Amino acid sequence: MKKIIVLLSVILLLMTGCTVTTLSSVDVGSNIKVLLSEKAKLYNVYFDGYKYYVPKGLRFLDKEDYNAKFVDRYGNKYFLYVDAISYFHEVENTYEENETSHYSRKLDYNNKSGYIQIDKQKDGNYIINFMFNYAKMEAYVSERDLVFAIDNMCYVLRSVKFNKKVLESLIGENILSYQEETFNLFDTDSSNDNFLDVVTKYEDKKYKKSIDEEQIDLGE
Repeated sequence: MKKIIVLLSVILLLMTGCTVTTLSSVDVGSNIKVLLSEKAKLYNVYFDGYKYYVPKGLRFLDKEDYNAKFVDRYGNKYFLYVDAISYFHEVENTYEENETSHYSRKLDYNNKSGYIQIDKQKDGNYIINFMFNYAKMEAYVSERDLVFAIDNMCYVLRSVKFNKKVLESLIGENILSYQEETFNLFDTDSSNDNFLDVVTKYEDKKYKKSIDEEQIDLGE
């Protein structure tokens, strides 16, 4: 009887195309390869010209058309920027791996490119600078939360999907302003002192509403 049940389970898995993904609790590179190699099929955030997926465990603190702030269950904050202009003009990935960083890799999966750079700070924490498919996330986390945070970033960044026809309309009507952002996705300098300034900014009184009041749980 047990053999029949096992056989039926295998058949169901084959028929539905389901796969079981096993992630490492310590190996950043292995998880990035596994997660970015998979094609995203779920979306729960929609804007004009693009959409993406936010996994359960990340909650919105604030969001605008091309920027968003998240927090995870450990209190780590994530900052997301989606560069629709660079996507529209097919800006080339010019990132060069940094030998002095804790971890630095140029990424290329499913015809999408990017990079990840992790820099250890004097206080023992890490700044993660992660760009993939014309979207960039940054976070400032402890060593304990490093792998967990990067996994979350992978889920979001791999899912970003643009609608070029909609973006063409927005750009043609000057709804997207070239002057509004001077942010360079391939410039990692923003992940040092400047990024810490950003973190401080979002800790100001202006943003000190409770997480319970601001968060939006998207679920699975």
